[in-house]
Amino acid sequence: MKESLTFAKIFRKLREYFPETVEEKKSDDPFFTLCITIISQRTKDEVTDEVANKLKERIKKPEDLLSIPEEELEKLIFPAGFYRNKAKILKEIARTILNRYGGKVPQTLEELLSIKGIGRKTANLVLSQGYGKLAICVDTHVHRISNRLGLVMTKNPEETEFALRKIMPKKYWKYYNGLMVSFGKTICKPVSPFCSRCPLRYLCPRVGVKRWR
Repeated sequence: MKESLTFAKIFRKLREYFPETVEEKKSDDPFFTLCITIISQRTKDEVTDEVANKLKERIKKPEDLLSIPEEELEKLIFPAGFYRNKAKILKEIARTILNRYGGKVPQTLEELLSIKGIGRKTANLVLSQGYGKLAICVDTHVHRISNRLGLVMTKNPEETEFALRKIMPKKYWKYYNGLMVSFGKTICKPVSPFCSRCPLRYLCPRVGVKRWR
């Protein structure tokens, strides 16, 4: 009989491969986390990292971003996808946070979602990484792998978030995204995953996987 898959087993096996994702870390700056998450949308991870390195010394708070002319901001976040539109969104978000919340990024999901331009993925990442709060951030890696492992049967990231909230012990919430992102970028890839060297290969049902290595 095949051994059943549980969150405890997932974390125990994957933390050996990606220990840095489950280490207790000081929370990141909430506003910078918010900005980089917006920039990362529909953008390759390596490009996001490049942009983050350019911005980390320049943007500490909404006032910093608002002081940068929009054309210059566009150049700073290039070559991120849709960089012109993202520059406008970032400006609008910064202005809202400054005017409505006195320059401090809100610490509740409801308040974050009330700001135009902030979706559930961004809001949850700000809460978990920016403030160290309990939140499940679902991106494409989390959505894909959670379904591939048979943990959920969902059609989109929002459905996945709500499904995981019901079944995942809260002690794993803030680590799950980082673990799945590292796992998805190196082993459990979207196409032709490396199942032959996967630490979960004897537990995973490979839902939807037609070809693997």
